Amino acid sequence: MSPTPKTIQIFLPGGDPRGIRVAEITTRIVQVIEVPRSLLQDFLKMPESDQVALYFLFGEAEDGADPKVYIGQTGDLRARLIKHNKEKEFWERALVLISRTNSLTQTHALFLEWHCLQATRKAGRYVDENGNSGSKPHTPAPLEADCLEIYDTGHTLLATLGFPLFDPVAKVESESKKDEVFYCRAADTNGNGMYTQEGFVVLKGSIGRKDNVPSIIGTSGERLRLRLLESGVTQVKGNLIVFTRDHLFRSPSMAALSLLGRTSNGWMDWKTKDGRTLDAVKRQAPSA
Repeated sequence: MSPTPKTIQIFLPGGDPRGIRVAEITTRIVQVIEVPRSLLQDFLKMPESDQVALYFLFGEAEDGADPKVYIGQTGDLRARLIKHNKEKEFWERALVLISRTNSLTQTHALFLEWHCLQATRKAGRYVDENGNSGSKPHTPAPLEADCLEIYDTGHTLLATLGFPLFDPVAKVESESKKDEVFYCRAADTNGNGMYTQEGFVVLKGSIGRKDNVPSIIGTSGERLRLRLLESGVTQVKGNLIVFTRDHLFRSPSMAALSLLGRTSNGWMDWKTKDGRTLDAVKRQAPSA
């Protein structure tokens, strides 16, 4: 995603910020429309639903599980969304990418569907419900350039609306930034993580205890660790669990619990290499 400044306009057709939202970068022709499933019929009455479109169906995540997405394209958006409303259970919101000038073609949409699916899998933030990703469709070079510009705009608008589909959950900008990575160390535990704007990310390869202490059995903490195993975020290796990919938690404490198998004050249990706590570095440090 380009770091250049942008002006983004969000229009509320129904006046409700929790309802249908139409987002656009004011200098570009691409729009992304967010549609709560409960308002699908309202969207289907809008003229924007009668276009060639790229669309994303999002399902929210429970603690310990990655959120889900289905990526599709269609020349008959109304019929396709009606079909998904009847047949797909997991989604709560549809986000639809269209052209304000109605200039998106089926060729654009086919390439964008393929490209977005590759970018989603590379980022690893969402689990896609697409199955086989297929092969790259034949796209002339000028048209592919148009598609990549549309993708860049869609990337920005999706993230603005709260769906950072193509962004990895963690990115170390510089190895020289020692405060970027924190460590959780204990018996049978060797975890690495990062504190981000969205929460705390436990990094791939982190090692934790397989067993839970008796005090969290039957609690949400035990259920969280079980969902991590069931979703493949962690795998059992002997008496340990290992994170198979970076995973975002809502809080440092839940991130530490996932490794330690016990309740934790993550602000104190996550530390830098030189022993400073996450609390000292991120909450108590004086602002510049």
